[in-house]
Amino acid sequence: MMSGTFESLVRCFAPACALSLLMAAPVFAQIVQEPRVRVVNMAGPRFGVTMLSQQSVDELKRHNINVRPLVSQFGWQFEKRIYTSQDGVTALTEWVPLITGLDQGVALPSLNWLAGVRTPSGTEFGIGPNISAAGVGLVVAAGVTVKSGALNIPMNVAVATSRYGPRLTFLTGFNIRKSGYR
Repeated sequence: MMSGTFESLVRCFAPACALSLLMAAPVFAQIVQEPRVRVVNMAGPRFGVTMLSQQSVDELKRHNINVRPLVSQFGWQFEKRIYTSQDGVTALTEWVPLITGLDQGVALPSLNWLAGVRTPSGTEFGIGPNISAAGVGLVVAAGVTVKSGALNIPMNVAVATSRYGPRLTFLTGFNIRKSGYR
């Protein structure tokens, strides 16, 4: 008896299921296009100065690296936009490799990775790890990007921590706004 009831249900619902699948087939066959995202390349050279703490200068001296407390910075910023909201606030991540001390005859590498936000007016804030000759630490940066035609001029202040004291950095640079869609 159970078998007869099951067969009746299958006979009743099988055509309805088949019809539903046939009607849904055009929906599954459609190609879903992702919205086009505006891509802006903000990568470019960075240069500036860093004020080292006396403790950092002393620690470098222990490793036979003699520098004054104010040292040059040269590098490149690689930026990736993660998300831009309807109102223009952008979440981003950036890598900033730098060479410190070229003005004093030394080349001390550092690598910074920051995650942050930029407002439509160009104000920006980021935080992330820093690896340098002073060890590992945290870097916090803030600034503004001024636009002049297709030219962007970022101006940032950053504080990097380490066990040998904080370092204060001012970086600027430029990049040309090259936008496209992906």
